[in-house]
Amino acid sequence: MFFEARAVARPRPFVPCETENRVVGEITRPRVGPDPPMIVRDKPSFLVLFFIFRGSVIERIYPQVLAVMLLSAVIVWGHNNDPGIIPSVIGAPFALIGISLSVFLGFRKSACYDRWWEARKLWGHLLAVSRDFARQSLLLAGSKGGSKLRQHLLNLNIEFAAELVRHLRTSAEPASSTRLTAEEAAELSKQRNKPDYLLRLMGGLLATERHAGRLSDIEFTLLDRTVSEMNGVLTACERLRNTPVPFGYMLLLHRTAYLFCFMLPFGFADVLGYVTPLAAGVVAYTFFGLDALSEELEEPFGTLPNDLPIAAIAKAIELSLREALGEKDLPELPKPVNSILL
Repeated sequence: MFFEARAVARPRPFVPCETENRVVGEITRPRVGPDPPMIVRDKPSFLVLFFIFRGSVIERIYPQVLAVMLLSAVIVWGHNNDPGIIPSVIGAPFALIGISLSVFLGFRKSACYDRWWEARKLWGHLLAVSRDFARQSLLLAGSKGGSKLRQHLLNLNIEFAAELVRHLRTSAEPASSTRLTAEEAAELSKQRNKPDYLLRLMGGLLATERHAGRLSDIEFTLLDRTVSEMNGVLTACERLRNTPVPFGYMLLLHRTAYLFCFMLPFGFADVLGYVTPLAAGVVAYTFFGLDALSEELEEPFGTLPNDLPIAAIAKAIELSLREALGEKDLPELPKPVNSILL
């Protein structure tokens, strides 16, 4: 694919600030309301690691983990007081099932992470393509009215990035912009696919310049190819958003994980005794956590703790293009405050 040439060799989430930090974006399943902050923190120390809840899936799975631990305590108590009602079960089959379930959950997590990382590469490519377009559009500056046309094209590019965020997060609130003409803004509000409409506007402006003879064939091809790459990013993002991991595969693993965790105390009760609730809780945390994390990574454009900060990347594109237009006194790139990127 055309964007693979720009792929980064090692996954590194985007942080729109001057010094790179690790990001766990707080943006998968869209929900109504403003975008929550991004989680931005360095790798925690060994002791701090056990007391971090922000950005962790524990907030989503602790009811299930507590239920497993409570069930384990009841089973151990019943087994010790009346073994005839709650008999012990050989633990060997649970070990085999646990290994198999771990492998399949790992496959699902890998598939979901691949979707997350592809989305990150797409938005990184959009940032690079937008900067290329700002540089290539300097070809227009030498012609009559070219500077004004260049400003219009880059403003459309800025709007494209912002509208792509709202397009991928269907719950995002619409925003009015002063970078479009009144006619363009009115027409944009009627469109079902607003980013695609903005690309059509950009293509139309370039075609007009070509017909007027103010762009050569080579110059037009160069600029139009860059606009086509933006469309490739749009189409690939729509594919990721509209094609989830097969539901049957997810349902099978989800059910198996629950059945395994709720049956596990029967195999531990006779061997571990009153330590069974703790052991079952750790296993439940691992399996339920992998399942919940995979669900978040599956939809990388949403608003859950481990999604991509695409709104921040769109802001970086805006500032980069405004700087290319010669604007001064630009606001700073968003920076994390107390590990929070707003």
